[in-house]
Order: sequence, then structure tokens, then C-alpha cells
Amino acid sequence: MRVTQFFISTLKEAPSEAELPSHKLMLRAGYIKKLASGLYTWMPLGLRVLRKVENAVREEMDKSGGIELLMPAVQPAELWQETGRWAVFGPQMLKIKDRHGNDFCFGPTHEEVITDIARREIRSYRQLPVNFYQIQTKFRDEVRPRFGVMRAREFVMKDAYSFHADYASLEQTYESMHDTYSRIFTRLGLQFRAVAADTGAIGGSGSHEFHVLADAGEDALAFCPDSDYAANVELAEAVAPDTSRAAATQEMQKTITPGVKTIEEVATFFNSTTQNILKTIAVVTHKGEFALLLLRGDHQLNELKAGKLLGDFRFASDDEIETNMRCRAGYIGPYDKHHITIIADHATSVMSDFICGANENGYHFSGCNWEDFKAPWENPSKKIEFADIRNVVAGDPSPDGKGLLSICRGIEVGHIFQLRTKYSEALNATFLDESGKSQMMEMGCYGIGVSRIVAAAIEQNFDERGIALPAAMAPFQVAIAPIGFKKSEAVRNAAEQLYTELSEAGIEVLLDDRDERPGVMFADMELIGIPHRIVIGERGLKDGNAEYQGRRDTAAQIIPLQSALELVKLKLCS
Repeated sequence: MRVTQFFISTLKEAPSEAELPSHKLMLRAGYIKKLASGLYTWMPLGLRVLRKVENAVREEMDKSGGIELLMPAVQPAELWQETGRWAVFGPQMLKIKDRHGNDFCFGPTHEEVITDIARREIRSYRQLPVNFYQIQTKFRDEVRPRFGVMRAREFVMKDAYSFHADYASLEQTYESMHDTYSRIFTRLGLQFRAVAADTGAIGGSGSHEFHVLADAGEDALAFCPDSDYAANVELAEAVAPDTSRAAATQEMQKTITPGVKTIEEVATFFNSTTQNILKTIAVVTHKGEFALLLLRGDHQLNELKAGKLLGDFRFASDDEIETNMRCRAGYIGPYDKHHITIIADHATSVMSDFICGANENGYHFSGCNWEDFKAPWENPSKKIEFADIRNVVAGDPSPDGKGLLSICRGIEVGHIFQLRTKYSEALNATFLDESGKSQMMEMGCYGIGVSRIVAAAIEQNFDERGIALPAAMAPFQVAIAPIGFKKSEAVRNAAEQLYTELSEAGIEVLLDDRDERPGVMFADMELIGIPHRIVIGERGLKDGNAEYQGRRDTAAQIIPLQSALELVKLKLCS
């Protein structure tokens, strides 16, 4: 491709609203152009990258036995009403009406549509298992679209859905998809990690997320360097302490602490550490019940874990805290006169001589031990329940018992689920088994954020000069930058000949045939992320030489022009 026959639109500075490096660079490199909030046009350069990701996904899915189809982006409300998700999916769903007043949505996902296909088309166990997939545009009305295509309202996704006669078959395909996803991300040249995850709104009995490792990642991942254990922090188990609680050495004392509310303020006031403070969080369940959650001061509440114990909940308002605890937030403690449900994290069970709120405005207790709180309990059936309700931290024991946890950040680009019979039961998707008996189909679901991968890859591959994508994803593999292309016939002929040789060898090459200064050409080629560059100039041609520089190289090297093709082939193979 020649630059003068292509379309490149680079910017020196990114628009002010761009925050992440990937967002800034995709705009500066002319990969995307903003149309409206969360809506982007994929420009020719960006589209080349997007198509490469799509092709890698498609080829690996085909190798795994997946069968491609394409379902409608617009879906009728009736299907979603059958599964009960029309009312509960939330405001992310873009609901629309046709001219007849019929309800539709712009599909955020396709479980309902594919299950409808299965219940209409699959009759016998002989047709199972089958794994359908599509690469298609989705729409979710994000409350705050940001970070470019990382969290856009419209995005490209590969979603696959498998149907099975039994759970054993589902497990086999699930493992196959796990391996397929690993091959896809490896092929694209990305550093990634697969982690156990929560099933969330999609549902099912088990799931794994695939994360591209990057500092800008929204998700914290826990992993053990000494084993294969890895999980999203929201799911990772915080192992209960295996040590005994130290014996009490202090008497509980009530101390006036005016204006001292936060964990840090309390630690400073008592000349203590945040680890020695009992943090009490007041919540209200979906049933309207007031409850307390207790954690060590340096630990963070894991809302997902707490929700599995309490059901849906929200944090209590100041008025609700005053009504139930007779004090303001910042002074709450586990001293219970009202038989309130209290759940304490396992780590608090081994705390001794700790500090906590005194359930009285402006006061805290110090020198506390669990036996100090036994007296107020009038109802013996109401006891403190100890459970795992916190986020793991670096240095915690790995749940598999094989070392200590480390924490890194990742960008979720893939998610696989064992749906089991959640949707087949809701939509009555059945088949006849070998004995002619009707059975519910087992289902799996496997998604990849195709457009999100592009941004995630850039977050992992950039520098001060611009984008530095792996060759498998770069818009072009090689750039030819001729100095004086319009002025020198020798340079022009040499550049044209190399361009022809590279093209005929099946190498994606971009010839910069503009009448631009070398600095402009080099800056553009580095910004847009072409991994290999060959510079041809009159001075080098006198000796039959050219300059080669890899995108991440700090300096160029002189090479014989006649060996440029072989060098590029060698670089691409490596």
C-alpha cells in the first residue's frame, strides 16, 4: 500500500478528553475518530488492526470446531421476557420500538437468540454437541463511556454458545475454549493471564476471565507465582488464619476521640496501626434489614462475597446508622444491643487488644478483645458469624496452599462461562436422548471483546513515540521510508523495487511516497505502530545500502539493500 493511495490522519496532540494512553494514541494515530459519547468510527488504519484480531479469533475458533453464523443485532422483547431478563438486565440495554409499537432491543448479548435457534433446530442427541459463534457489533448503554473503545457503548465482540447432551460434554468444550482463547492471545503476541471469575449477570456455575496484563487495567488479579492459581480479586479466597489469637494483654478502655472518624485518623490518635483497628461497615439488605460487616482496618470489603451471604445490599445512610446504632458513622463498633446481624471477616478472629468504635459519638474503645463483647448479647442465637468478606492482598496465603499471592492489574478481554441449563430451562430448549426421553440442553458461553483487544494491546505496547504493536496486530508489517522519493530517480527506483519484492513475498508493506521530510515520515510510522522500517537514501545507495530499524530498537543499522527482503522475513519469523 502506498501512503498517497491510503488515508492516514495523525495528530500531534490527543484531544483533552482522552485519558488512557491507548485512547490518546488511537486518536493521535488516526485509528479511530469520535462520533459521539462512546461511539467511534474505525478509520482505515484502525480497521486493519481490528480485522487482524477478528481473523485470528475466527481462524482459531474454526480450528476448535466452532461454527460461524450471524444473528440479528436487533432482538424482540418477547425472547428476553421469556427468560425474565427484559425487566432486570438494567439501563445498559438500549430498548427501541418499531413503527407498530413493538418492543425490541439492540442486543447487548445473544443468549436468548441462540437458545431460540437451538430449541427450533436441535431435536436429537445426535446433533449434539455443537458450538455456534459470531463476530458482531453489540451495544450497551454505559452510564459513563470512557477510555475510547475500552469502554464504549458500541463494540465488536465474538460470542460463542455451545449446546450439549450432558455436563461432561460441556466440560470438554469449556476446556477446549480455554485452550482456544490461550492460543488466540498468544498468537496476537499479548501477555495475558486466565483467572477464575464470578459469573455475574450472565449466570451459570463457573467461569474464567482472560486479562491482558497492563497497569491501566480496571481489574486486580490475584495469582500465585509458585503455582497455577489465579483469580480475579473479587473471587479470590482470603484463607482464614491458621494461627491462634494472641492472649489479651490490655483492659478495654473508653476514650474520648472528638472528630476522629477515619481508620487513618484513629490509628494516628492511638499511635497504633491500621491493622490493629476493627473497621465496622453498616449496610441494609434487600429485605430492609440492618447489618454490620467487620474487617481489619487495612483490609477492603469484598462486596461480591458479602452479597453472597446477605443477598443484595447497600451501604446504610447516616440516618439509618443513627436510628439503629445511636451514633454517627465513624464511631460504630460490634457492641450490639439490638441483635443486629454481624458478619466478621476471618482475619478479625485473631485480633487482640484492638481498637474500635464505642457506638457513641466522639468515643472509641481500645484494648478490645472478643470476650469483651459477650455481655451485651441477650439473644444467644444471634452470634457473630465469621466468614471471608474481604479482598485478598499481596502476601496472603494462596488458596491452593502452594505459596503466597501476588497482585497485578489486567484488562478483561475474554470471558467463558458454564451456563448449564439456565437459558435452556427458561426457553424450554430440549432434545431427545438415546432412550427417546426429553432432556434439557447443557450450555456454555464464550465471549471475546474484539475491539477491546486493540486498546488493551496498545496499553501493553507503547512508548513515548507512539504505538508499538506486535507484528501480528500491526496495521502493516514493514514501512519503506525513501528520502527524496520525488526528487531522486535512484531512490524512487530502489524503493519501488523493494516494495514490489516485499509485496510479492506476501508481506504487508506501506511505502511512504509522500513529499515529506524524513522526520515527519519517521514520526508517523512510529506513531501508527509499524514494527519494521527500512530507510532508503541517495547516500546509502552509493554503497548499495539501506537502514533498518525495528520499532523498539534505539538505533538504526546499516544493511545491504539486496538482503532487506531476507532480513525482514527473518525478523517476522522471530
